[in-house]
Amino acid sequence: QVQLVESGGGLVQAGDSLRLSCAASGRTYDVNDMGWFRQAPGKEREVVGAISRSGGSTFYTDPVKGRFTISRDNAKNMVVLQMNSLKPEDTAVYYCAARRIPRVLASVFGYDYWGQGTQVTVSS
Repeated sequence: QVQLVESGGGLVQAGDSLRLSCAASGRTYDVNDMGWFRQAPGKEREVVGAISRSGGSTFYTDPVKGRFTISRDNAKNMVVLQMNSLKPEDTAVYYCAARRIPRVLASVFGYDYWGQGTQVTVSS
């Protein structure tokens, strides 16, 4: 089993930046791709982006491309989502996820482990 714990959420104003962290523990050697998802009130969960095991490849969904950056530090078992130029529509609960079998990064399938989520609220 792998445990994922997100942190760093909060209330910010439009245009501000926020940095979310996801700490992994347990059988971290099983983890390949890691992804960030979000779910806004009344909406389905959607992918934000993903990063390969090496960190050499990343994927971002169009609404966040150019504003969000995903990075990972395998030595620390940590994945970071740096969010810049935040907009009110970025308001959501953000989840970290990990999968054991690598896939095309844009794929939303196959995630085995999920964190509990952290709330991000962007005021206008």
